[in-house]
Amino acid sequence: MATPDSGFEFERPIFELQNQLETLEQSANQNTDTKEEIRRVRRDLGELTKRIYGNLTPWQTVRVARHQKRPQTSNYLDLVFDEFVELHGDRCFGDDQAIRAGFAKLDQFKVIVIGHQKGRNLEERQLCRFGCANPEGYRKAIIKMRLAAKFHMPIICLIDTPGAYPGIGAEERGQAQAIAVNMYEMSQLRTPIICVVIGEGGSGGALGIGVGDRIAMLEFAYYSVISPEGCSGILWKNHEYAEQAADSLRLTSRYLKQFGVVDDVIEEPPGGAHRNHFLMASRLKSYLVKVLRELVELSADDLLTQRYDKFREMGEFLEILTTEPPDDQAAAGGHSNSPALADDGQSSGSRAPV
Repeated sequence: MATPDSGFEFERPIFELQNQLETLEQSANQNTDTKEEIRRVRRDLGELTKRIYGNLTPWQTVRVARHQKRPQTSNYLDLVFDEFVELHGDRCFGDDQAIRAGFAKLDQFKVIVIGHQKGRNLEERQLCRFGCANPEGYRKAIIKMRLAAKFHMPIICLIDTPGAYPGIGAEERGQAQAIAVNMYEMSQLRTPIICVVIGEGGSGGALGIGVGDRIAMLEFAYYSVISPEGCSGILWKNHEYAEQAADSLRLTSRYLKQFGVVDDVIEEPPGGAHRNHFLMASRLKSYLVKVLRELVELSADDLLTQRYDKFREMGEFLEILTTEPPDDQAAAGGHSNSPALADDGQSSGSRAPV
C-alpha cells in the first residue's frame, strides 16, 4: 500500500488515491467495470497530482526540494553521464566528500562534472555534512575547473546544498575566501559553464559553484540568499516563522525566472523528481546537451562577454523623470512647496524596477 513516506500533509489526497488504485489493481475479479474504474482512478490521480504540485506554496516547494528520495548528484552521475572518473583532493588539506568532481561523457561531449552530495543514509550524510562543503571542497572544485579550461572541456555544476559548512574549522581555513575566489575565477574561465540547481540552492554554498553561462533550476528546487529557517532566525529571532520567510524570499523557480536570476526552468515529472528518477534524468540530460550545443559554438571571448553582461544585468533598475505631481498634491490642485519638484516643473528622478 502507498504510504505518505514524505510526511507531506498536502500529499495526503494523492496517497489516498494511490491506495485506492492499488486495491483495485490487486482485485482478483477484474471485470469490465473494475477495469474502467482503474482507468478513471488513474486519470483522477494524474490530474490531482498535477493540480497539487502546480499550486505549491514556497514553503511546500522547499520541503519537496529537501525530499529524502530526491535524486542527488550521485544519481545523475549514473543516469545522465557516462564513464565518470572521479578526481579527489584540493592539494592543500583534504578531500571533501560534500563535493564530487570528475571527468565524464555527456552524449558526444567530454565534460567535467562538479556537484554537491548530501548522502542517502545517516553515515553518508554525516560524512558529507548534509551537502555543506568545507573550503577544501570549493578549492577542489576550482582546481578541476581550471583543468577543464586548460583542455577546453565544458563544465557542468550541479547545485544541491543548504549552504556552506558554518563550523569553526571551516572559517579558520578560509571559507568565505574560498567561495569568493571560486566566483571570481569562474567568471573568467574560458570554457562553457552550465549550472543547475537540482535541489537546494542556499547562500554562498550554492554560489561557490554557481557562476556560469547558463543558470537553470529544476521546477521544485529553490535558490536563495539564505534558507527560510536562517531568515526567520535573523528577522524574527525564531525559526517558527520559516514558512513566512519562504513566502517573502521569492525563492521558487517561478519568481527567479521572472527576475532573470535563472535562465531556464527544467520541468519535473508529475509529483516531483523523487517520484521518477529516470524521467528526471532524461529531461536534465536533454537540457544539458541542447545548451552545450549552443555554447560550444561561441568563442571564448563571446562566452566571457555574455557571462559578464548576464550577471551585471541582475537587479538592474531604471531612473525616470516624471512631471506628474504625487497623488496628494494632485488632489490639492497640483500646488506644492515640496523641493521634490524642480523650478522647471520636472520632478526629481524616481526609481522603477525593470
